[in-house]
Amino acid sequence: MNGNGNGNLRPILMFLAMFAALAAVGLIQSWSLALAILNLCLISAVMSLGVNIQWGYAGLFNVGIMGFAALGGVAGILMSVPPVTAAWQAGGGGIAIALATSIATILAAVFAAKRIAAPGPRRLVLAIIIVAGYFLTRAFFDPAVEAIEAVEPAKTGFLGGLGLPILFSWIVGGVLAAGAAWIVGKIALGLRSDYLAIATLGISEIIVAVLKNEDWLTRGVKNVSGLARPVPYEVDLQQAVWFQEWADRLGATPVEFSSIFVKLSYGSLFAVVLLVVLWLSQRALNSPWGRMMRAIRDNEVSAAAMGKNIKGRHLQVFILGSAVVGIAGAMLTTLDGQFTPASYQPLRFTFIIWVMVIVGGSGNNWGAVLGGFVIWFFWIEAEPMGLWLMDLLTAGLDEGNPLRKHLLDSAAHMRLMTMGLILLLVLRFSPRGLIPEK
Repeated sequence: MNGNGNGNLRPILMFLAMFAALAAVGLIQSWSLALAILNLCLISAVMSLGVNIQWGYAGLFNVGIMGFAALGGVAGILMSVPPVTAAWQAGGGGIAIALATSIATILAAVFAAKRIAAPGPRRLVLAIIIVAGYFLTRAFFDPAVEAIEAVEPAKTGFLGGLGLPILFSWIVGGVLAAGAAWIVGKIALGLRSDYLAIATLGISEIIVAVLKNEDWLTRGVKNVSGLARPVPYEVDLQQAVWFQEWADRLGATPVEFSSIFVKLSYGSLFAVVLLVVLWLSQRALNSPWGRMMRAIRDNEVSAAAMGKNIKGRHLQVFILGSAVVGIAGAMLTTLDGQFTPASYQPLRFTFIIWVMVIVGGSGNNWGAVLGGFVIWFFWIEAEPMGLWLMDLLTAGLDEGNPLRKHLLDSAAHMRLMTMGLILLLVLRFSPRGLIPEK
């Protein structure tokens, strides 16, 4: 990406190599697996773009990615799950009153802070408002939660959602993540980069902990499964006459072809979202706003001297990047068909996504997309590749040899070693990423 012919050809060749690797998986293993990897690569690329907006544009070190992705996942429940009528009747009113009481407490505290000038009386009044509001809110909240969670807890035990198409959750997931980012940004964006990282990590862990424990909202660790799909079900396709005829013409069984068709349908939806986010990101990066953000990233002192509102711009870009991560989180829940709060681990949603951005090329949107594809591909394929490598290295040993058995059993651990090896090679031979920033 240096302006010459070779620089412009390099990204194209890398993407072609990536798609060739996916095609090789289809030919050697199965096309269903190749398409499953492709779908997760598309979601990973969207999430990588969100982090690149924060880090590549503005230099904001956010390690709370999994919290915003989890909020996107919650949107899948709030939008697609039908409302649990019995739960609403048991405690929905109490939850609504508790929410109204908490909002009133916040507004009263803000009003008092602005109207009372003297520090001593202001602190006293604020303490009284907050303590009174807390106990009043809990007086309505706790009985309502107990009543809701007691409604057939094995099946429901939560309020449910709106019963709308799950595609709406992609928009709502972005909105929820953006709202949380505004609150986090107001608290943490004035901190130094290392303190910002600690703060975002801590807040994201709080978000995940709430989702794990508030059964009335998400069923907690009991999970919500069977979310409505935006694409057909395999069983329905296999029973359709037109689909059976189509599969026969292609020389495939209806069972095999239905799996491929569903994954292609998911991939088409994810690809549209990725292309839209990529196009908007490119427009933003090349606009005066994008040049301003890079100027702030490179030298905050000079940008502030020219009258730029550093904290305000940082808040802007933090919200935008988190919204994109929230959209990706909702897409992931849609693909899985279930919401499992316990699966939001830092290794999956923080370390891997950051490796994607670094390997692809921080500050370059195309690099972030490529990094999402490369890292997720090797994250999935590292285990079978490791198994093949260990089998090759120990081919001369007996089947019952303890060393051979140990190495074959340890092939799954090749994932972490592969991630580290890729990161080291890229940082050594292409320190600014596979497709570096111009």
